[in-house]
Amino acid sequence: MSAETLPMTSPAERRDAVARAARVLSEGGLVVFPTETIYGVGVNAASAAGVRRLAGLRGRPEGQSFTVHLGRGPDAEHYVNDMSPLARRLLAKGWPGPLTVRFDVRYPEKTAMYGRLPEEGRAAIYRDGAVGMRCPDQTETLELLTRVDAPVIASSAARAGSPASVDAATAASELGDSVDLVLDGGRCRYARASSVVALHGDRYEVLREGVFDARTIRRLTTLNLLFVCSGNTCRSPMAEGLARKWIADRLGIAPEQLADRGITVASSGSSAMDGMPATEAAVRVCRAMGVSIDRHRSRSLTPDLVRTADHIFTMTESHRRAVLSIQPEAVGRARLLTPGSDIDDPMGGTAEEYEACARRIQESLEHSLKDLLL
Repeated sequence: MSAETLPMTSPAERRDAVARAARVLSEGGLVVFPTETIYGVGVNAASAAGVRRLAGLRGRPEGQSFTVHLGRGPDAEHYVNDMSPLARRLLAKGWPGPLTVRFDVRYPEKTAMYGRLPEEGRAAIYRDGAVGMRCPDQTETLELLTRVDAPVIASSAARAGSPASVDAATAASELGDSVDLVLDGGRCRYARASSVVALHGDRYEVLREGVFDARTIRRLTTLNLLFVCSGNTCRSPMAEGLARKWIADRLGIAPEQLADRGITVASSGSSAMDGMPATEAAVRVCRAMGVSIDRHRSRSLTPDLVRTADHIFTMTESHRRAVLSIQPEAVGRARLLTPGSDIDDPMGGTAEEYEACARRIQESLEHSLKDLLL
């Protein structure tokens, strides 16, 4: 006999469906639910009997892992030993979304989640020193996942060897007599598999291109830093050059290799004229500090620069306001390079004033950037 299928067309239907599905999962039952990619069938990993049912349903060999489905991206920290800067960037940009991330976990027993699970749940989540997780971009499913006070593991809502289900009717016909409830969220938005990325410390590997291709994944993993002053001919070019050197030294590579490590550093000016070189004084000061900005050419602050920057460091509060006037949503990404204090413009000043400005920028960089690379 097929499991009941619950529609989620009206707000009332959605509330009822999510509440009932949360109860079924909490009790160890199997629920079919929609994501933006395909339909999944999930179970509470704290239920040993439920895990065995899911494994038998999917025809998985004993001990083969399933993907943890999260209602909140930050909850990923409960399943890993540590979260690298690369991982934080990828999750912040890619979740919720059609992205499955496989984390290396050297010591599963030291994670916050391990002790809460029975042996069956541990084996279903951790396998070969890794755990796979995703945070689907589907409103009702996210709510469902947050309401279950236990890890929810899931797999494709189809029999082994069958194509993935992209609508509730197909999922029900495949699994309806073996699951406890089916949520009908309509046809999946993308109707194709999620992309799968494995993280290995400070590098990543694309295991499967899905909704996101390799180029998109590279963009999601890239750390984009932007420094902003007024004319983009002295303060922000110095900050850009000094930041490149500081980061490269920290990583033990040449500045020219930063792009290969997924890091871009740029600068711009809130009132800049495009194509102007850095001032001679700025060039000399940077050269004395082991940095070349000889080839720098100014560029104006644009919406695209603001939109693509992960972190925006401004020399003054007025520059920060200029950034926010372009994109108010950047408020969480734009901040003063020196917290609570402006870095004054040395334009037209003495060599000593330029040197003092550069030293202050360097000191501020060490404080502001270290947390991004740890």
